[in-house]
Amino acid sequence: MKAGDVRAFLEVHGLAARRDLGQNFLHDERVAEKLVRIAAVGPGDRVIEIGTGLGTLTRALAARAGRVITIEVDAGIVRALRSEAVLPANVELIHGDALELDLDGLIGEVPGPVRIVGNLPYAIASPLLRRLLDWRERLVSWSVMVQKEVAGRLLAAPGSRAYSSLTVLHQLVSTVKVGLDLHPQCFYPVPRVTSTFLHLTPRSEISIAAEELRMVEGVVRAAFAHRRKTIVNSLRAAATGSPLSAERIAETLASHGIDRRARAQSLSPEQWLEVARALAKAGAV
Repeated sequence: MKAGDVRAFLEVHGLAARRDLGQNFLHDERVAEKLVRIAAVGPGDRVIEIGTGLGTLTRALAARAGRVITIEVDAGIVRALRSEAVLPANVELIHGDALELDLDGLIGEVPGPVRIVGNLPYAIASPLLRRLLDWRERLVSWSVMVQKEVAGRLLAAPGSRAYSSLTVLHQLVSTVKVGLDLHPQCFYPVPRVTSTFLHLTPRSEISIAAEELRMVEGVVRAAFAHRRKTIVNSLRAAATGSPLSAERIAETLASHGIDRRARAQSLSPEQWLEVARALAKAGAV
């Protein structure tokens, strides 16, 4: 499929790419096949795809997977795909918003190994990425297309400008690998940014329950909300009513070999886990 084919398909059905939904349709079938290989999709797998688009990646997934459940938020696109019958028989198309659907229940209904693959709209990439972390124990992997800058945040090293609370959460519970950078010409309409396809797998060597991850998230987000402040001052500002004084927070940091003058971006994900657990034990969070 070429860009002209995408344009013609949309025109026939009275549709247009919607900026409010961040629609940039992948049309390069060879690239789609590469993405499926990067996602490590195999014959016994069950795949949940977030963002059907015009089905280019969906068809590539269906050619390798046992079953594909694909989710599309645009009702017009869903009607067009169904009327043209362009999706293979092992694909189930669901009209819905991935941020609102009960994906946890959907994953539970799918037997066998489950992988998630998605071309995430730029505007909602961060909340979707965060939701995927809550499902990590139910997934073999999740492979997502995001804006290159977002990918840089997930891969960032401590101390770098891109290092953020999103980095800490993802690197704590998953292994993040770059699969492929995609040229804007692979999409229609052509976006003004480069996209990166990432492959993530859950880390098994660190055990963090969902409720503890939320606790860590609260601590880390509070610290990164004021990057120029020291961790002590950031946590003090965020922890309204906390029984811990600045000195006690500094002592907690010192007990883990962290200088009281340290800032949020200087700590590794593993250090943040230790600090959050220590603060929780002390009753600060």
